[in-house]
Amino acid sequence: MRVLLTGSSGWLGRFLAPVLRESGHAVTGLDVAPGVDTDVLGSVADRALLERVFAERGIEAVIHAGGLHKPDIARYSAQTFVEVNVTGTLNLIECAVAAGHDRFVFTSTTSLMISQAIRDEAGDAAVWLDETSGPIEPRNIYGVTKLAAEGLCRIAWLEQGLATIVLRTSRFFPEDDDTHRTPSGENLKANEFLHRRLTVEDAARAHLVALERAPAVGHGVFVISAPTPFARGDCAELKRDAAGVIARAFPDAAALYAARNWTLPTSIGRVYDAERAERVLGFRCETDFAAVLAALRDGAPLPFAHDPAYVSPKEPAR
Repeated sequence: MRVLLTGSSGWLGRFLAPVLRESGHAVTGLDVAPGVDTDVLGSVADRALLERVFAERGIEAVIHAGGLHKPDIARYSAQTFVEVNVTGTLNLIECAVAAGHDRFVFTSTTSLMISQAIRDEAGDAAVWLDETSGPIEPRNIYGVTKLAAEGLCRIAWLEQGLATIVLRTSRFFPEDDDTHRTPSGENLKANEFLHRRLTVEDAARAHLVALERAPAVGHGVFVISAPTPFARGDCAELKRDAAGVIARAFPDAAALYAARNWTLPTSIGRVYDAERAERVLGFRCETDFAAVLAALRDGAPLPFAHDPAYVSPKEPAR
């Protein structure tokens, strides 16, 4: 298929474009910043540009992976978030419907599921999060606009018959966390594979599977995250004594971490459950916490990217 990939210069786009091509798809990359896989410079908020790209490139399907993200809150206005994340999504959907498409994949985020109460972790148990969790109460403009865009995907299926797959991806960014300082860097990322992270490679594979499965599914929202080793019944103990729960599942984790001067989490406040993606889409992340421990055990490179100097290509060089 001739696929339009938005966000083609971004962290996900640079991994997703080659995956699509390797699977036989012709990719047109669109981004506001130049990149190896970007053919068209421009914004999804520019409706005339999108109409021209659809016509000239014969676009047959869309993967909408571009947009403004949580760190952009410090750099862009709420109105710009609406223009890019909401109006931009609507522009793409309407162009896809006009072109007679049968599938549309949208990159959303688990962040929109995190209310301020969940983020504060004030309860006495970890919160188990899947596609049925709610009420959904996004805590910032990023989550608000992503949730609105998800709604546009849903009504495109209901009203226009456009198969729309929404992927709520958990964390896969390479830079340091902008809110957590301890532990930091690779240690924090490794810990998050227990409950709230995946690799960018797995994120790219999930989008390919969604593209292929969309017509059969029709419409669906899916949490995409590394498979957690925990169960719902662990939630109270995870909040009180996460290290004890981890030790039962991975007896040598503490020693492997100690050898690297890392620390395991003592408390976990939320867990993302990606079981529905495996059951309905047939997708399961290849890299999990066991793979992280295997790398530590074997002295091999860590199976995830960490780049504290990473800056989005849309931002000016510092």
